Amino acid sequence: MKDGITVDVVRGEPIKVPLLEEYLSPATKLQLNHQKEKRDVLTSRIWVESKKLWYIAGPVIISRVASYSTFVITQAFAGHFGNLELAAIFLSLTVIVGFSFGLLLAMASALETLCGQAYGAKRHHMLEIYMQRSWVVLTIFAMLLLPLYIFTTPILKLLGQPDDLAELSGLVTIWLIPIPFALALEFPLQKFLQCQLKTPIIAWVSLSALLVHIFLNWLVIHKLGFGVIGAVAISNVSWWISVLGLHSYIVCGGCPETWTGFSMEAFCGIWEFFKLSLASGVMLCVENWYYKILILMTGNMHNATVAVSALTVCMSINGLEVMIPLAFLGATGVRVSNELGAGNGNAAKFASTVSAITSLLIGICFCTLIMIFHEKLAIIFTSSSIVLQAINNLVFLLAFTILLNSIQPVLSGVAVGLGWQTSIAYINLGCYYIVGLPLAVTLGWVFHLGVRGMWCGMIGGTAIQTLTLIIIIIRCDWDMQAQKASSRMNILSNPSANQFKQCC
Repeated sequence: MKDGITVDVVRGEPIKVPLLEEYLSPATKLQLNHQKEKRDVLTSRIWVESKKLWYIAGPVIISRVASYSTFVITQAFAGHFGNLELAAIFLSLTVIVGFSFGLLLAMASALETLCGQAYGAKRHHMLEIYMQRSWVVLTIFAMLLLPLYIFTTPILKLLGQPDDLAELSGLVTIWLIPIPFALALEFPLQKFLQCQLKTPIIAWVSLSALLVHIFLNWLVIHKLGFGVIGAVAISNVSWWISVLGLHSYIVCGGCPETWTGFSMEAFCGIWEFFKLSLASGVMLCVENWYYKILILMTGNMHNATVAVSALTVCMSINGLEVMIPLAFLGATGVRVSNELGAGNGNAAKFASTVSAITSLLIGICFCTLIMIFHEKLAIIFTSSSIVLQAINNLVFLLAFTILLNSIQPVLSGVAVGLGWQTSIAYINLGCYYIVGLPLAVTLGWVFHLGVRGMWCGMIGGTAIQTLTLIIIIIRCDWDMQAQKASSRMNILSNPSANQFKQCC
């Protein structure tokens, strides 16, 4: 039937059959047309917002996966030296360097709030000032982290790690000292470009550094036979290539509106900037450190080398996948802060919703893939049958963690865009360390459930934190947050305001 015309099956003649719409009243027709228009508008808005989101998140995903892959590749090369080498590399990269990575990245996320809102409000001159302040603050913190690298061996022994594992981890970590200083410069550079939607250059530089990293690992380890130390030393080169690449793009004319050179104003108002950076650091680091504690607790168990090695592989797979929701964290923070800086509260809310749903759907896909192909993925990291069996026992928890982590970082990105770092930091501390960690200890040791029990307890803390953030964000007054963002920009852009009283 087409346009109310059908065919009489007996006579073979066309007859007209009234359409359903002909029986509807004009008011009902008007209402149906209005609903159709709303659906079309909503579909169009989702499509437009998704393009904006993926324009930021797509290159950032490539960048984060490439950056994290430098750690994974190093672990993969070292894993075939033996279980001790794999565990030592993992403790050094994931616990020590991972601690620095999480702290400095989290502190740099303050730029997502400030640079994002400044760019949305078209106060372009403030972006370079914020980035240079972040360099100063993060470099100071990188220097404060040096004792952690120098005294890794006694620290790990104090935490109950086996002597041979602690000794080798300490030796490896000494060779990784240049990395936190590279991170202190690279993360502000990335946030600076990200807030201006210049994310493709971040992806290209990260991919170039990854290719160099793969080649150097093949050359130094496979051909020249330098072993574990050669593997970790190469990581320094890869990170500094990224720093030089991003900095060269900016100073050579890539950001004419937002970069005019170094300014002494970067040293003004350091205390206020430090407080926001520290709040961002605490907010995101308590999440980052949370699962590092699981690794340390595993090191105190019976047959620690196998347990740590199995958890190494699971956390490496999880860490690689979580780069995607972490990219959505950054993209969400940029989209929310840009819209709030421009005074568009409803647009910021809509951007948050689209980002959360998109990331969740991706998480469901990866959760399914992990359940299907976990054995094939584990072989990349180790050939030990004992470790592979231990990984097989943890695969369900790995898949559920990936699913949960697909939504939680996006909610944190909304909080960053809103400038709620301090409040969310308290929520994270409560959910993770007052609820999750004691529950993990209880299930792991009191009920003798081992690694699986501890992991289940920590998942419980993450679930409570995620639910809390959902409730808070649903109740958010977005118009009021847009007004607060405008006020913040007026204060921070005015050198005579309180924030700059400490200016030298």
